[in-house]
Amino acid sequence: MVERIAWWLVLIGALNWLLVGFFQFDVVACIFGSSDELISRVVYIIIGLAGIYLLPQAFGVKMIRSKEK
Repeated sequence: MVERIAWWLVLIGALNWLLVGFFQFDVVACIFGSSDELISRVVYIIIGLAGIYLLPQAFGVKMIRSKEK
């Protein structure tokens, strides 16, 4: 579940940066105010942490999962 949420956050972040690169349009800043607003910064931090969480998978490291009963 956490991994799926992390993937969605990273995908949203990637699409946001694509829009910034092509059109200078920051969706997060548009929704939550300027990029200097606290809530925008929190969103950027959460997306960045999701990317760090998924970083081992980018290098082929298997994540250890416990079996849920």
